[in-house]
Amino acid sequence: MTHLNRQPSPSRFRAILGYASLALMIFLLFAGFRGYRDLTLAREREARLEQAIARTEDEIVLLGRKVERLRGDPVLLERLAREELGMVMPGDVVVLVDSGAHAGRPSSTATARPSVEPSSDRPAPASP
Repeated sequence: MTHLNRQPSPSRFRAILGYASLALMIFLLFAGFRGYRDLTLAREREARLEQAIARTEDEIVLLGRKVERLRGDPVLLERLAREELGMVMPGDVVVLVDSGAHAGRPSSTATARPSVEPSSDRPAPASP
């Protein structure tokens, strides 16, 4: 007898079928876990986008109210033009103020001395 005519034994067939089933179950478990993770991430992203949409809609409402106030309130419009755009009315007096951090103070830490120009009849002061 040759080995070609021999049928596989039922126990060997069951073992192969068992390993294949186990491999399929492990594959489905990993695929299901990955799908669940992807679904969770998609739901979190959707929640963040819905919050961003709500904030944007609130901002649209506030901007719409501001536009209506600007259309109906010329005093507010003039104030904003003056403050934000630096516009002046004809006849206004413009006073420029130094807006530096040390306005009104000397630029060095030493005390400021008035500048004295030496004259021909007295000697120049000695500098420390």
